[in-house]
Amino acid sequence: MVQFNLSRRELTLKVVYYGPALSGKTTNLHAIHQMVPEGAAGRLMTLETRDDRTLFFDLLPVYARTGSGALVKIKLFTVPGQVIHDSTRRVVLQGADAIAFVADSQVSESEANKESFRNLRDNLAANNLSVDEIPLVIQFNKRDLPDIRSEAELRALEARRKTPIHRAVAIEGQGVMETLRDLLRLTFDRLERTYELSRRLGTDPDEFVDRIFQGWNPARVRAGGGF
Repeated sequence: MVQFNLSRRELTLKVVYYGPALSGKTTNLHAIHQMVPEGAAGRLMTLETRDDRTLFFDLLPVYARTGSGALVKIKLFTVPGQVIHDSTRRVVLQGADAIAFVADSQVSESEANKESFRNLRDNLAANNLSVDEIPLVIQFNKRDLPDIRSEAELRALEARRKTPIHRAVAIEGQGVMETLRDLLRLTFDRLERTYELSRRLGTDPDEFVDRIFQGWNPARVRAGGGF
């Protein structure tokens, strides 16, 4: 879970991108890596198979400082979507502070989305976490493709679950920053109730989020192969 180093005034958060195979989890991290200003992110570490599917996980560290000088480290992870890598997904979820669930907007992938979300519930429970308590945002990716879930369906789902839903074309950077920004605001709100984050870091929710995304530029994203 969340890590505080009070003597060094550092906060470390773990955010996990979850979802079915080829929904765009790794594409989100590639886009983020291109958006952030120089020096605000570490190296994107990824291990892929020959068909460009994530085999184990990706990791991208992002850094920011609050106005009071506290250092915020955000470790962005993805999980492999293939069914056979369930044990890896369970391990990557250990200590997660927030979840971005990346769904595939194509109607043909609806069952894969549902199965992956059921798997998320199970693996969170195995880590003594709950999908109803952990900060969670759903991103419906690939909105540029034909035969996708309609806007009316997404609005109905959002109302039914009361979970924020973002539309994205991650390969072009659309909706990527918005997804993470919303998720980190939810994460701050939850940590504020538990750890009094504002007092510990000398910041407020708006300043916290604004500092993290200072200098990010979605226009830097170059369209490439999907993941």
